[in-house]
Amino acid sequence: MMKSKQLNAAPERTYVLVLESGDEAMGCLGRFAREQRLDAARFTAIGAFSDAVLGFYDLERRDYLRTAVHEQVELVSLIGDVALDADGAPKVHAHAMLARRDASACGGHLIEAHVRPTLEVMLVESPGWLRRRHDAASGLALIDPAA
Repeated sequence: MMKSKQLNAAPERTYVLVLESGDEAMGCLGRFAREQRLDAARFTAIGAFSDAVLGFYDLERRDYLRTAVHEQVELVSLIGDVALDADGAPKVHAHAMLARRDASACGGHLIEAHVRPTLEVMLVESPGWLRRRHDAASGLALIDPAA
């Protein structure tokens, strides 16, 4: 069960989120973003996963190629943002770098990951808001600073 604490309120709300074994990271982050009504935020995290699914966006296919990681890994780095999607709902976008037991690494767009034993997230909400717009050239919903 994820725990959270607001660290400050001005000029930007800052939170620490601590996820526990078994929590699904992207689902928890998305739920937190919706509950807190985040319009724009950035986050970083460290921890470990029992398994994960990483993605690489294939421009020609306009879809993510998925790579499943079926082993305990250290989360060397998680970096991401929250912006509003076309429907006005918060959308979490994150990239991760994972380290295996032998110190080899793999990384990409984080699609899914199960925490084991912990995930420590520092999340900072920006005072403004960001909106994503569909980009016809890539097929992705990209942040549009002018929106």
